[in-house]
Amino acid sequence: MSRADRIFVDMCRDILENGTSTEGEKVRPHWEDGASAYTIKKFGVVNRYDLSEEFPAITLRRTAIRTCTEEMLWIWQRKSNNIHDLNSTIWDEWADEDGSIGKAYGYQLGVKHQYREGMMDQVDRVIYDLKNNPFSRRILTNIYVHQDLHEMNLYPCAYSMTFNVTHREGDEKLTLNAILNQRSQDVLTANNWNVCQYAVLMHMLAQVCGMRVGELVHVIADAHIYDRHVPIVRELIAREQHPAPRFTLNPDIHDFYQFTAQDVTIEDYVTGEQVRNIPVAV
Repeated sequence: MSRADRIFVDMCRDILENGTSTEGEKVRPHWEDGASAYTIKKFGVVNRYDLSEEFPAITLRRTAIRTCTEEMLWIWQRKSNNIHDLNSTIWDEWADEDGSIGKAYGYQLGVKHQYREGMMDQVDRVIYDLKNNPFSRRILTNIYVHQDLHEMNLYPCAYSMTFNVTHREGDEKLTLNAILNQRSQDVLTANNWNVCQYAVLMHMLAQVCGMRVGELVHVIADAHIYDRHVPIVRELIAREQHPAPRFTLNPDIHDFYQFTAQDVTIEDYVTGEQVRNIPVAV
């Protein structure tokens, strides 16, 4: 069975059985009817996915791999902060009348900085170092930029990626590992979505840098289940689990900026029924 399923189920059970409630506290999120959106939460959740063993898409319900890839490329490749550049409605409620979400996400990755090697943005710096300084311990991105927070329509949730390269004995290729840091996560709606899109990112970067994929470590400071999501989560984690799907990338792409969501192929993805009409706290 899928290891991603087991990780997800164990995390949800731990939150429900051992988490703390924010009920009655002063909280920012609310439901469409105006009621406060309380959570059951766990602090400091750490999940590890070995991408060399499987692609970490849960099978309890289907994760739309190409759609989440499209969103990841919107941020990491197009470095956009405008929803008109994204074929999705996911970000619509945070966009202004011009479609901008402010100086958030892709905007921050696209800001160029002066390095000894020249002007580069954060993504180009990562690719440069993976190719030229793979054993550097300084290969990371950070989009939680305090001086720009007041101009962001949504503070970044997944805000940092730290890359680390290892060399397995006897292997002619290096192995790319990474840590995804997230300050907050709505586990039902976003957990596997984020895991899959950053797993795709690692596969793409490994391919263009001539490496293999290794571990993706997901660190969540505040992993929470909303009060109105609890019965949905209980039903979801009781479902039958299936083997992980097979993931492949178009092997002809060797430039990160040439990838599209269509270069991602998922096969043998057997899942439970999709969960519909999940209430979303804003």
